[in-house]
Amino acid sequence: MSLFRFFILSVLIFILFGCQKNREVQVEENLAKLKGIIENLETQGQQMSSDLDQVAHYYQALIEKKDSILRNPGPFKYTMDGPFSVNLPEEDSTLSSIIILNTTKDRKKAEEEVLLTNSLDSVFASFFRKNPMAVQIYSNSALQVSRVYPAYDTKNIVDPNIDVTTFNFYYEADRERNPSKGLVWIPDAYVDPAGKGWILSLVHPVYDGEELFAVLGVDFTVSDVIHNYLESVQGNFVLVNSKGDIVAGKGEAIEALSMPPLKNHVYRETIQSDNFRISDFNLFQSKSPEVRKMAQTFLLERRNQFNFKEEANLKSALCLSFQGIDWYLIELFPNY
Repeated sequence: MSLFRFFILSVLIFILFGCQKNREVQVEENLAKLKGIIENLETQGQQMSSDLDQVAHYYQALIEKKDSILRNPGPFKYTMDGPFSVNLPEEDSTLSSIIILNTTKDRKKAEEEVLLTNSLDSVFASFFRKNPMAVQIYSNSALQVSRVYPAYDTKNIVDPNIDVTTFNFYYEADRERNPSKGLVWIPDAYVDPAGKGWILSLVHPVYDGEELFAVLGVDFTVSDVIHNYLESVQGNFVLVNSKGDIVAGKGEAIEALSMPPLKNHVYRETIQSDNFRISDFNLFQSKSPEVRKMAQTFLLERRNQFNFKEEANLKSALCLSFQGIDWYLIELFPNY
């Protein structure tokens, strides 16, 4: 081999090796970016978990002192209009909204429960101040009593004939699904019956002996997750659960995955609409075979890198999983 050919071959090898090395470095940097977003979300979640656990311990103490509290409960500080308390947030920011649903089996006992748990108002307010991502904290009881902070216009929003025990923010914490009686993340977004749009929840059961007395919950909205965590970092991100349902994401990223057309091309508006079905936004239901293959690679095979070969608008994708909840954060890289 001539010296010139050897020189050319050496240069090509150096260039190819350098390009490969640069790609590997870029992948590592992008994975580190994903990890940072996940850690920020998990830190916020851990703080809320710890604070909600403290609220649950306080609630448990109230139940254990139930007889003594109800012997001298103090005044019934709420004015009720049928199932609903009439207070509004602009009238008294220290009060929760109280709902005694028509589905209660014992209205008198339900009213006693309101008296028993009145001190939760200040505890809820303290929790709310410490956790800016929370949009509401609440208790739903087996007697169909709901206490929600901050207060809101319950009469014009809530159906008084619902059964709260049939909602996932209640039954996901019951003994059958949560025998440990601890904190439970609900990984699937759902429409909030209190009108907050599409939300995610952390719940904690509270027991009276062996009976489930109530379930505490704290909600944060999908739109806040998008705004505070995904839009604050450059890149095209989607957050999905283990079934492939899109929990949150930037509009451009969701459209690139061959999902149904978005209402006004804005995912935040879509998720605040009652006609949105989360199953419509599932990676395994994408019209693109490669997106479906990507979902299998990430969610079933648990790999963290996928290269597109046939998608005109997509070059590659990276994925990392969460620790405390069965979620995956995906970043998509356009083909340009």
